[in-house]
Amino acid sequence: MQIPSLGALIDTAVVVALPMRERFRGITVRETMIFRGPHGWGEFGAFVEYDDTEAAWWLAAGIEAAFAGPPPALRDRVPVNATVPAVPADAVAEILARYPGARTAKVKVADPGDSLDDEVARIDAVRAVVPSVRVDANGKWSVDQAVRALKALGELEYAEQPCATIEELAAVRAAVDTPIAADESIRRAEDPLRVVRAGAADVAVLKVAPLGGMRRVLALAEQIDLRVVISSALDTAVGISAGVATAAALATPPLDCGLGTGNLFVADVAPPIPVVDGALLTGTVVPDGRAPLASDDRRQWWLDRLARVHGLLDGGHPAASSEM
Repeated sequence: MQIPSLGALIDTAVVVALPMRERFRGITVRETMIFRGPHGWGEFGAFVEYDDTEAAWWLAAGIEAAFAGPPPALRDRVPVNATVPAVPADAVAEILARYPGARTAKVKVADPGDSLDDEVARIDAVRAVVPSVRVDANGKWSVDQAVRALKALGELEYAEQPCATIEELAAVRAAVDTPIAADESIRRAEDPLRVVRAGAADVAVLKVAPLGGMRRVLALAEQIDLRVVISSALDTAVGISAGVATAAALATPPLDCGLGTGNLFVADVAPPIPVVDGALLTGTVVPDGRAPLASDDRRQWWLDRLARVHGLLDGGHPAASSEM
């Protein structure tokens, strides 16, 4: 992949600070950078705690979107799941109403301060509205905690990353009937296929930005012998459009995708792609200039980060290659 100059990125770079409706992934404001290229807009939104080496994959994904554009689509709509943060059970119905027609919901669990009773109540409230439920623990459970929780939570489509390591995922998978999905064990791994060789997962959750771009995700999906879900990394509408384009280009249609997360923001960089009959439509997203901007010092932090990470790509970081 040809890496544009740093100046070409800085010229159009906008750093935004998007307020969120509920705390999600431990934050209430999502900072990210978007920039424009000849084929549209790209996003560089590696979470602030990630180091530059990991952030390089995210920058490569944004560059691909803006400077190469999406791959050819095989379908024009992508079914999505509703996303339910770690909220009290009585807040669930209001959240699910943001996803008209969704037939699947992903429910966050293992949040600090959550009890198993809280999680059971939240999931019961979801089941009262949506027929299929999956949960996501972001690797926070131990094996014993995961086994106990999954046996208490009842029938689930799958449990996403119940534990942190591949070995723990394999142990949980052997102990419960619930299918196991791998997220961090793929996107934060030097070898994203190791989870498959270890027999540790039934489903692969693939995220465009952390894996280096749309085409890299498509190549990985062809190699991985698992059902696939394309999901958001708490992306803005720009990043979501890359996820939708990827899901629309998969040779085998994915499971309901985790791309409806624009509903988590109070404001976005562009009007969010609406969920219509449980699906998102493919299409171009153009920022409208109304998103809240980051403060001057945070903008400078992102520009400094951009310069460092761009230097890594220019220096031969693996994300600079378009091949797997």
